[in-house]
Amino acid sequence: MTKDGRLPKKIYERELLRLQAELVKLQEWVRVEGARVVVIFEGRDAAGKGSTIKRVTEYLNPRVARIVALPAPTERQRTEWYFQRYVEHLPAAGEIALFDRSWYNRAGVERVMGFCTNQEYARFLHQCPIFERLLVEDGIVLRKYWFSVSDSEQENRFRSRLEDPMRRWKLSPMDLESITRWEDYSRAKDEMFVHTDIPEAPWHVVESEDKRSARINMIAHLLSTIQYHEVQRLPLDLPPRPPSKGYERPPRDMQAQVPDHAAELRR
Repeated sequence: MTKDGRLPKKIYERELLRLQAELVKLQEWVRVEGARVVVIFEGRDAAGKGSTIKRVTEYLNPRVARIVALPAPTERQRTEWYFQRYVEHLPAAGEIALFDRSWYNRAGVERVMGFCTNQEYARFLHQCPIFERLLVEDGIVLRKYWFSVSDSEQENRFRSRLEDPMRRWKLSPMDLESITRWEDYSRAKDEMFVHTDIPEAPWHVVESEDKRSARINMIAHLLSTIQYHEVQRLPLDLPPRPPSKGYERPPRDMQAQVPDHAAELRR
């Protein structure tokens, strides 16, 4: 470990690359076998969910592994069965769906911020285990991860985002309000676990004070819980390029060319 307790960068990068290679093998197994995989990423704001998803998907085919990050529900969606808009994003055969937040919004931000009624909240706690058991019973591989971070580290990450113009977009007034509602979110999370940490779909807590370790631990755990195997791929060879049949490219000045901005940098 480094002086600040983080996993050393070289060790992290080496192991991350190895795990990402395994994720590619998992992806091919899912595609060939027609498996359906759902991975839920939940946790505190700034706990590292997004950066972990980014590493998971870095080398994966977006047609196989999709990130599901839904916006706030529309007026029409608010009148639907709560789980309805999530169902349409569940994977078909040969797909992986990575939920960057999920139906658990109701047990977290909606509960704490008063965006749902007590009756809606109680109904969610009752229906969620039933819903997830139905998914698992139908053959979906469901994994749920909760990213845990301390209040002091969360505040440090918020402050870092505030001071970084490239990451400021990650902060919203609601994110900042989570600082003043820390205990409310803690109680909501505890109650959520009581009702939804079920044998068929248990919660797995990822300690994320060190983002490098959190990413490595989460990916390694996911791989260890799925009995995949490397799929034998057909050998590929580049075919010989056929002889020219007289094609001539039209003059470049007949097309709108992108300006050569790179050339300006070389001067």
